[in-house]
Parts: sequence; C-alpha cells; structure tokens
Amino acid sequence: MIGPYVNGAALFAGSVAGALLGPKLSMNMRSRMPMVFGCASMGLGVAMIVKVKFLAPVVFALVLGAVLGELCHLEELIQKGAGSARKCIEKITRPTGDLTQEEFLDKFVALLVLFCMSGTGVYGSMSEGMTGDPTLLIVKAILDFFTAPIFASTMGFTVAILVIPQLVIQGLLFLAASLIMPLTTPDMLADFSACGGLIMLATGFRICGIQQFPVANMIPALIIVMPLSWLWSLCMG
Repeated sequence: MIGPYVNGAALFAGSVAGALLGPKLSMNMRSRMPMVFGCASMGLGVAMIVKVKFLAPVVFALVLGAVLGELCHLEELIQKGAGSARKCIEKITRPTGDLTQEEFLDKFVALLVLFCMSGTGVYGSMSEGMTGDPTLLIVKAILDFFTAPIFASTMGFTVAILVIPQLVIQGLLFLAASLIMPLTTPDMLADFSACGGLIMLATGFRICGIQQFPVANMIPALIIVMPLSWLWSLCMG
C-alpha cells in the first residue's frame, strides 16, 4: 500500500507549510486561490457526472443519502470534531488567519470531502488495491500538496488533521478492494463516479461561498449508490 501514505504525507506537508507561511502570503493570494480550487472541484465534479449510466438511481441515492445524513446529524458531528481539534491545536500554537468559527467550520467540512472522499481518492484507492498501481493517488497527492497550503494559510494547522480520516478511508478502501471490485460492474462504477461528481460539484459551490450545500450529510449516498444502480439495471435493464 503506497498511494495512501504518499497522499497523506503530501497533505500533511502542504498543510504545515501553509500554516507556517500563511502570514507571509498576500491577502489576495489567501482569499482568491480558494475560489480557484473551488472552481477546479466543480470542474472535476462535472467530468465525473457525465460518466453516469443510470441517472435515476444516482439521484435517488443522493436524496436518500442526504436524508440519512440529516437524520444522523453527520455534518454537525464533523463540525463539533473540527471545532474541538481547532481549540486543541490553538492551545499549543498561535492561531492562523482571521476566520470566524462559522467560516472555519464551513470550510473544514468542504475540505473533508475534497481531500478525503473525492472520486479520485476513492477510485484510486480501490484501483491500487486491485492492480497494485498507485498512479492515481500519487497524482492526487501532487494536487493536495499545492491545494492544502492555501487553505492552511487561513485555517492553520487544523487542516493537517484531515490526514487521519484520509488515511483511514483510503486504507479501508484499499483493503476492501479485492472484495468490492469483483462484485461491481462498469455501470455501477460509472454511477458511483457520477454520484461522487455531484457531491464534488456541491463542494465547489461551498468552497466558493456560492451556496452552503450540506456536503457531509450527502456522503452516505456513496455507500448506497452502487447497490441501487445494480437493482435498477436488474429491474429495468
């Protein structure tokens, strides 16, 4: 297992560098570059959405997943964890940036999806688990290395905390790939990609401050979209 460790190291290094160099970056750089990364997230989301095979189960999974997320208060739990992590880190180091607590939590949830649950990370982990090729995750690591410093410049060392869920998620997907991939079909993977693309699109809107989509509450959709896609193809195919 190489890719998850490379990706985690890149995210951690980028986050630490951004937190240390944050005060030296211009205000324009710190305020405008997240807009660029938000736009990139939306573009990646659109590229993933067009791969859809069966639109109905993807939409149903997204709606049902969001309902489950709301019932479990998933986003609120993540925000509480982020707030606690920020307080602990700021006790041992000076605060970075001038974000309010609300702005910080909104960005943290969006970054959780961007770094830990993007289609590239999920599919890259599964691909390496099946083939042993870490190329996709290494490419993601390069992108994360340059993305993390910009957000860490205003959010501080707390961004580095995202390495933990990223390693856990990618590691579990890597280990489970040998069990999951034989049960999937190209259509199921296409619909999984499209569902992830919709969440990435919503993440981009959130990062840019256009609309505060509940992206964390939409995460359960990624778990149920492939079974729904398989059922749809079985019943309607």
